[in-house]
Amino acid sequence: MGHNRDHGLPERTFGTASGRHKRRLTCALGLTLCYMIAEVVGGILTGSLALLADAAHMLTDAAGLGLALLAIHFAGKATTPQKTYGYFRAEILSALANSTGLLLVTIYILYEAYTRLISPPEVASGPMIVVAAIWLIVNLISMKILAGGSSESLNVKGAYFEVLSDMLGSVGVIVAALIIMFTGWTVADPIIAAAIGLFIVPRTWRLLNEALHILLEGTPSDIDLKHIEDVLANIQNVEGVHDLHVWTITSGVNALSVHLRVKDASAGAMILNAARREMRQGFNIEHITVQTETDDLCREQVNLPF
Repeated sequence: MGHNRDHGLPERTFGTASGRHKRRLTCALGLTLCYMIAEVVGGILTGSLALLADAAHMLTDAAGLGLALLAIHFAGKATTPQKTYGYFRAEILSALANSTGLLLVTIYILYEAYTRLISPPEVASGPMIVVAAIWLIVNLISMKILAGGSSESLNVKGAYFEVLSDMLGSVGVIVAALIIMFTGWTVADPIIAAAIGLFIVPRTWRLLNEALHILLEGTPSDIDLKHIEDVLANIQNVEGVHDLHVWTITSGVNALSVHLRVKDASAGAMILNAARREMRQGFNIEHITVQTETDDLCREQVNLPF
């Protein structure tokens, strides 16, 4: 029997998908913090729920970006005997916290919109448009900064979705302000606020599911497990494949473990090298654990009491 490992875990933060985009997250956080106070003040002065809804999303954006950067910091820590994977999962926990926070904020905004539909307040549409227009520009800049990393990292993807929700919120605020300005229909403000919340819920829910899927060590969505099994079965001297598992440690870092039934136990090194090559080239899996077994060992395992 052979029990072989190929550890391809990145040793520093820049090796992870999030770490490669740390500067993007930092820039987006700076822009968000700089304008968050202005929009909160603007929402209070104009009496606009849509502006305050946007400001609430900004607050979760700032917290989410801060969590993302904190996760990157922890991911850069060295592994220990107690934490053999280090802190790479901090990124996934950050994405989980971001999506949960955004859903909670959306629930509050929907509740507040309901109360304002019953008793619409006065809204200052002119200043409302100015504040929303400036924030729209800031959001577009932040989206441009984060777009490059949103397809690689769940952490950056979560931040991108939050900025996207704010961008849509800014557009909604401008629309609501124009309606109020030209028609005096103040109910447009809570309706637009509710629409902003409802629009972002499906995307946030998907992000939440992705984070939970990783924490439950589900098979990555871009991995065809049957294809991997076929590739491993075709390696010379391999007669069978079982106990195959593929999971995600953090965004961009997948791991694999498998038991291979072999003809010749002495061929373990050759089989490991072949499996390593196939997994890296065909599936971009760097962290591989392969156990080779002969027929005798397989029969012993079948008779075990557990």
